Amino acid sequence: MKAVGVVVEYNPFHNGHKYHLEQAKSQTKADVVVAVMSGNFLQRGEPALVSKWSRTKMALENGVDIVVELPYVFATQKAETFANGAVAILSHLFCNYLCFGSEHGSITEFKDTLSFLERNQEVFNELVKKAIQQGVSYPRALSLSYDSLVADSSLIDLTQPNNILGYHYVKAIYDQKQNIVPFTIQRTNANYHDENFSSETIASATSIRKSLFKNNGTLEQVRNYIPLETNNILNQYKQEFGQFHEWDDYFHLLKYKIVTNTEHELQEFYEIEEGLEHRIKRVILKSTNFNEFMQQLKTKRYTWTRLQRACLHILTNSKKSSFTKTFEHQDPSYIRLLGMSQKGQHYLSSIKKDISVPVISKLSSFTNEMIQLDINAAYAYSMTLPEPIRSNFLLQEYSTPPLRYNETSCQYI
Repeated sequence: MKAVGVVVEYNPFHNGHKYHLEQAKSQTKADVVVAVMSGNFLQRGEPALVSKWSRTKMALENGVDIVVELPYVFATQKAETFANGAVAILSHLFCNYLCFGSEHGSITEFKDTLSFLERNQEVFNELVKKAIQQGVSYPRALSLSYDSLVADSSLIDLTQPNNILGYHYVKAIYDQKQNIVPFTIQRTNANYHDENFSSETIASATSIRKSLFKNNGTLEQVRNYIPLETNNILNQYKQEFGQFHEWDDYFHLLKYKIVTNTEHELQEFYEIEEGLEHRIKRVILKSTNFNEFMQQLKTKRYTWTRLQRACLHILTNSKKSSFTKTFEHQDPSYIRLLGMSQKGQHYLSSIKKDISVPVISKLSSFTNEMIQLDINAAYAYSMTLPEPIRSNFLLQEYSTPPLRYNETSCQYI
């Protein structure tokens, strides 16, 4: 059996994701689709709209065969680290292909761009260094350096978010010497950061979330942009938990953490660097909500995403000491299985003996330093829920076995 891997957040799963899956299967002729999915917190430092279990259901009911969790230490990081972790997991699961969406849509140009930057690495690094010294953010320094170096219009545009991730997937495959063939599907109609609907059937996850929060969680405005399965799962989640998750729900918890920690203690959290702790302490007492806090915190040097991730690490109590240990080899030390179809279960059975890291079916049966950060993230994610829902949610984190989905009868086993 051949497997194609996808790296996803499904926040939430929408029609564009459905198209991506269909094209991934069609172009690679793969038998199964393996999704490496971020957990309860995402790459831009945000809480997921709904839990990883609900998003696993969205994936399984729309054609994914295996869903595994991308650990917190990779899922909430810059593109390079995010991609390294995801590609390593797909390799452990013997995926033959990796298919990603991009603004560019041609894998040849991704490979050409990688070769170009490999040949010009020293010059590129020097340009980045000079840009940072001028006070711009690291992502902006990368973009400016790349633009000044590249004259060939056939190379990809690395200011586009999916192109950036795609480039790092291809680079991770190359750096790790993996036998994975990359494919890319061009995004259609809606861009990653689009906040408004510009098509009758395709919309970005950003615009879908914006509509949900603007309309108090009402699904009426987004139904054209999501599969029926997603609609039903979102509706069920709202009924069961009473909310969709956003940063403002967690602001009082973040504020408590910041005001009760000294500046020295704040410096111990991951991504709190270069005196950022002083600015955080100055701004927090002037802020009444998360957006206001971020607006005052943001500078030319620190991007919104970088600051969100720093805030997230404070919220989840993620210290530099923990990240240093887990990143020593930058390779996931386990694979947490969240769900599988019958076809996916058959595929796992065929490769299980050869998988070189533990495959975890239930959290209560496994402990290590890397997974403790996932547990802390689950604790933090649940804290906006009322009791006894909160305690039940946390018990689910420990006791829930992988979801098993019969794709023929469309029922869970």
